[in-house]
Amino acid sequence: MKTDVVIIGGGIIGFSTGYHLKLQNPELDILVLEKEKSFAEHQTGHNSGVIHSGIYYKPGSHKAEFSKKGSQSMIDFCKKYKLPFNQCGKIIVATAEEELKKLHELYERGLQNGLSVKLLDAEAVNKIEPYVNTVGGIKVEETAIVDYKKVTKQFKLLFEELGGKVEFNTPVTHIEVSEDNIIVGSHSKKFRAKNIINCAGLYSDKIAQMSGVDTAIQIIPFRGEYYQLNTNAEKYVNTLIYPVPNPDLPFLGVHFTNMIDGGVDVGPNAVLGLKKEAYGKIDFHKNETLEILKFPGLYKMGLKNIKEALGEYYRSFNKKAFVKNAQKLIPSIKNEDIKPIEAGVRAQAMLNDGTLLDDFVFEKGKHSLHVLNAPSPAATCSIEIGKEIAKEYKKL
Repeated sequence: MKTDVVIIGGGIIGFSTGYHLKLQNPELDILVLEKEKSFAEHQTGHNSGVIHSGIYYKPGSHKAEFSKKGSQSMIDFCKKYKLPFNQCGKIIVATAEEELKKLHELYERGLQNGLSVKLLDAEAVNKIEPYVNTVGGIKVEETAIVDYKKVTKQFKLLFEELGGKVEFNTPVTHIEVSEDNIIVGSHSKKFRAKNIINCAGLYSDKIAQMSGVDTAIQIIPFRGEYYQLNTNAEKYVNTLIYPVPNPDLPFLGVHFTNMIDGGVDVGPNAVLGLKKEAYGKIDFHKNETLEILKFPGLYKMGLKNIKEALGEYYRSFNKKAFVKNAQKLIPSIKNEDIKPIEAGVRAQAMLNDGTLLDDFVFEKGKHSLHVLNAPSPAATCSIEIGKEIAKEYKKL
């Protein structure tokens, strides 16, 4: 099969890219390949549905810029296509005096990023969230909640209306690059394209390597485990409640999230997955597990964060320890108030020296463009990332 562009990956980034590329270049034949039987089966379909404001991210970074623009463009998109969302805002909470310095630094970063943030004392926080343990907090007005699977479905519909094509159950097994084109193979099928765009998430490093890109990045899977509040405990949460994050790690800590379809999620933690799609605690895959465990950056990162890593593993296997961690924010929570739900897996880019890449990463190869780090808040930023890729495509 011949086409102009093959997009690998049918998550929110893949379909946003397909839609925006087709919108800007209606003459292009574009095909999205997805190895699963449907869309948004992995990171897109296993997250807490938050439209992030961008308060955490370094001013001038892709994440900061795309989050600020993306949160508004996502809300506008939902309004236009009548997708449910709720701009409920969130509270970032300091639970001890020693966290106030970091809280104030985060507040200043929010101002630098042009956000509607308000510094609150403990009394003001408790007027919004009466059950929270706090010495102060930040109210972030821009934060909202949505169902990203429904957003992805809308991107897919718009893409197909413009003439875009989709093939499910089509895992990429090999890629051949020549002077004039690039061939993407999937078992007995072959797709000849002028260019490919790699939006493969957890497998984006593998697709880049197949394409001949000598990237220093390896995607390391981190499983995020969630619980859900029982109905009688939902009274403890009115908005979204987050702790002050550790600035050295790209994870936000266990938090409480009102979901757009009802219910309140608690989590996630962050534990190393032993295969790419490690949704179960003891999931492993011979080749993937060996490759992950042989990666030198993993040990360098782990040694620098050994205390945090051990704590995450302990809480993964001990519900009481998980609850104790959640009680730092809401002391009233008890073991019987939460029940486990499906986990998610974060595709986190890492370098050989153990550096966890904090910003989105895009790399070019021959006839190819690769999205090599797009964890949270990529769903928030999906419209802006799609536009950016469409712009970069013209330079291939």
